[in-house]
Amino acid sequence: MIVSTTPSIEGKHITRYLGIVTGEAILGANIFRDFFAGITDIVGGRSAAYEEELRKAKDIAVAEMAEQARRLGANAVLSVDLDYETIGQSMLMVSASGTAVLYSD
Repeated sequence: MIVSTTPSIEGKHITRYLGIVTGEAILGANIFRDFFAGITDIVGGRSAAYEEELRKAKDIAVAEMAEQARRLGANAVLSVDLDYETIGQSMLMVSASGTAVLYSD
C-alpha cells in the first residue's frame, strides 16, 4: 500500500478514486502523566520518550487509514494529511486522512 502526501504517484495512472479514508489515535492523560513522571532524557526542552509516543500514535492513525483503504479495494492513499489536536485538557488526538485510490502501471 502506497501512502503519500502527494496527489499523484509518479509513473502510475489513477484508475479509480474510492473515497476519503481516515484513522485516529488518542493519547490519554495517563500516558502524559506516566511519561512526565519518569522522563530523564529531556535535552533542550525535548523529550525523546514523549516524541516516541507521538510517533506511535501517528503510526496507528496511518495504519488504520491504510486498512480502511485496503477494505475499499485501494492500493494507495494519496493527499494524506496528519493533524494533531488537543481534546479537553488532558488528551491528544492524532488523525490521518487521505483519498483511497486504485492505480495501475
